[in-house]
Amino acid sequence: MSNHYTHLRIEDRVTLMLMRQSGHSLRAIASALGRSPSTLSRELRRNRQHDCYRCSTAEQMSEQRRRLPRRTRRLHPDSELWQVVVKMLAKGWSPQQVAARLKIFWPDRPERHVSHESIYLAIYAYPRGELKRQLIAYLRQGKAKRRPRSVSAARRERYPAEQNIRNRPEDVEGRQVPGHWESDLIMGAGNRSAVATMVERTSRFVILAKLDAPTADAALEAMTRELARMAPSLLKTITHDQGSEMARHAELSARTGMNIYFADPHSPWQRGSNENTNGLLRQYLPKGTDLSLVSQERLDEIAELLNTRPRQTLGWKFPVEVLVEYLQLQTTNQLGSIH
Repeated sequence: MSNHYTHLRIEDRVTLMLMRQSGHSLRAIASALGRSPSTLSRELRRNRQHDCYRCSTAEQMSEQRRRLPRRTRRLHPDSELWQVVVKMLAKGWSPQQVAARLKIFWPDRPERHVSHESIYLAIYAYPRGELKRQLIAYLRQGKAKRRPRSVSAARRERYPAEQNIRNRPEDVEGRQVPGHWESDLIMGAGNRSAVATMVERTSRFVILAKLDAPTADAALEAMTRELARMAPSLLKTITHDQGSEMARHAELSARTGMNIYFADPHSPWQRGSNENTNGLLRQYLPKGTDLSLVSQERLDEIAELLNTRPRQTLGWKFPVEVLVEYLQLQTTNQLGSIH
């Protein structure tokens, strides 16, 4: 049986009608016509009247349907909506994120809503060429698994027990109130350069800090510099791994006013938001990149891309939107307490 679909001819419909009247099963009729049973089932469902299938009536209904003007695809390459979708994909958004955000942008314009499946189909149906290769490349967002760092005695509980993650305030775990962060370093080529990554647990807001060197001194200066840009109410706690780059944690705590905690050795799941963000970052800073050549301005651009990317866990809001909403609510409550 051929997998290539062709429309039923009038003689096929005659055979279908007569064999049905003779009591043959759909499977037997399909075998006789060299068709799929599902094709014949669809034919009977669409082209019969009053539960009666007649070949002449079915032929007329099918012909009338073929003459109807075809609906224009919403994601036609020349459409304005397609251009909007491409711009979103170029920012690193997934088709699912794009589809969800279109509904937020235009809640009252269903003609601008498309499913993520439609976006995938539009990309792969696009004519061959450089743009198609580029569109497909936008979909390749491999999440890099980070290699576990080498085990050594020095890495076992390097920091004070009272600063272990188990002693962190209970409200940190609930992610209800912003101001609690997770942090880490991503390393550059040959472990000779590094960038500090800091993620706010409630909003998933990201801060990136360029280090002059992968050392504790450089980490202290870079993290202090970038955290100082945030509102003091957003600097409550920060949880890091057991890396030696946090050797000057007491000074970081004194400078920022934050309480610092440390995850258990080799337990990246205890800083899940940070680990996930590090995977996303590899889309912009692939492994093997010399991070010393990446400017703070470029890191700020990457952070902005991540902070204005819709997140399913946030109800498709941007991380920056969640953070701004919290600050606005906080300001309103403060004004209310004055009056």
